[in-house]
Amino acid sequence: MTHGPEVFPTAPARLREPLSIGGVAIPSRFFLAPLAGYTSMAFRLAVRDCGGLGLATTDLVNARSILERRARAFELAETCPEDRPLSIQIYGHVIPEMRDAARWAADQGAAVVDINMGCPVNKVVKTGGGSALMCQADSATALVEAVVNAVDIPVTVKMRLGWDAENHTAPALARSFEKVGVAGVIVHGRTREQGFRGSVDRSGIRAVVEAVETIPIVGNGDIRTLADAEGMFRETNCAAISIGRGALSNPFLFRQLVHWSEFGSPGPEPTFEERVGVMQRHFHGLVARRGERHACLQFRKIIKWYSHFIRPQKSLYHRLINLSSVDLFDATVASILEAGPSSPLPGHFEPRVPVPSGPIDVW
Repeated sequence: MTHGPEVFPTAPARLREPLSIGGVAIPSRFFLAPLAGYTSMAFRLAVRDCGGLGLATTDLVNARSILERRARAFELAETCPEDRPLSIQIYGHVIPEMRDAARWAADQGAAVVDINMGCPVNKVVKTGGGSALMCQADSATALVEAVVNAVDIPVTVKMRLGWDAENHTAPALARSFEKVGVAGVIVHGRTREQGFRGSVDRSGIRAVVEAVETIPIVGNGDIRTLADAEGMFRETNCAAISIGRGALSNPFLFRQLVHWSEFGSPGPEPTFEERVGVMQRHFHGLVARRGERHACLQFRKIIKWYSHFIRPQKSLYHRLINLSSVDLFDATVASILEAGPSSPLPGHFEPRVPVPSGPIDVW
């Protein structure tokens, strides 16, 4: 039996139009979302090398930790000239701290400062940050306005639909934030109560799109394939999309989305050598910035993603599970390239990214 050419959904025309956030030109409408513990600068640079990425955002950084000059905060927010354009995401609820942290982020080279009102994790919420701000409209707006007035770069807000299904506060908040000068809003299509369970509510994101006048709304959540992206654009009318776990499973997704927006198809699948190259750049980037021991420990946690992506021989995969040195990594990668993949390379797989489970109040 013969099959005709694969048919892909039509890309919206706006994907080929220029996009800017508060006057900052963004190369594409496909963003890399922050994923706590994973989207380090080393990973961001490896993804950027794959092509197609519009804007990347750091892991969320505690504003007070920045002002206290804690090493971990500086590590999360680190960047370099090749890591552009970049949004540094901060969280907190104390206006002077958020204002000063935003100024610090601007001095670090951020093109955008992003205020996190979306994190559902209890250690963030209990301090009044993250999703907790969505329950305090006046306080949240005052905080956002103070940050907007403190810096000369655009300010965006990342939030969820609301605290729970009965309180979808995102549309009203987005409207208020636009009035005080916010340049864009990123909306994760779940409530705080949902955590990471259930499906994204695209109609909820569309309600946010319809609530504002001119600022771009960025859709986020459950975007792992080209079809997911098309559905998000079509059902929400959002200006751009932000991709987290989908980028972990396929760092070439941004390149494929750009090709789709221009030519109607994702273009050729990344080669085996290209896939291995991403893993090499990621690992050696960690070594350069964190040292051999940290890089090896970090890679043990994520090597399963790369094993799905490159399908190495089982014996070589096991060598990487117990990675202990740069020399072992380089020798193993050389053997992987020589042996080739052990099975057909996937176009997509679902990465197993650990997320909190159980009652959300104990996260």
